[in-house]
Amino acid sequence: MLGRKKRLQKQDAELDITSFMNLMIVLVPVLLMMMVFSRITVLELTLPELGDASAQTELDEKDKQLEIIVRNTGIEVFYPQGYLVKSIPKVEQEYDYAALQYVLRQIKQTLKNQELEKNQATLLLEEDISYQVIVALMDTTRSYEEVVVASVVQAELFPQISLGDAPLLDASDQVNQTQ
Repeated sequence: MLGRKKRLQKQDAELDITSFMNLMIVLVPVLLMMMVFSRITVLELTLPELGDASAQTELDEKDKQLEIIVRNTGIEVFYPQGYLVKSIPKVEQEYDYAALQYVLRQIKQTLKNQELEKNQATLLLEEDISYQVIVALMDTTRSYEEVVVASVVQAELFPQISLGDAPLLDASDQVNQTQ
């Protein structure tokens, strides 16, 4: 029996996954939060149609356009084009988005009362309007929050938005705007 060697018993290897589990506990919530904040939004824009402004004759109701002219001094809402509905001056050097949304809601309600469905609006902007203001104006024009059956929903205003250049002010308008 001297020639016999004792067999070494192999022990099962233990896996220590504690550090891996700690990593997963931290990593999973971080990745989930990143998914929420990295939502991509696509804005669809259409360009206004070219036409002769002086050749405007009596327009059908379906051809009338909602125009929102954004200037450094404030916002002007026209419906149909050329007829001022409301002029909204800046409040403490900021655009009054709530007042704009209120006017747009009134116009939308008036159109519904006349059984007309209009979804188009044209934003006419001066050259030096910032990108953030344009996005905020588009969001304000597109929809508003409304409470329906104890939940907040996005109600549609004018989701089809066109962009264009604001018409230049006449010399008499510029004098009135500076006073």
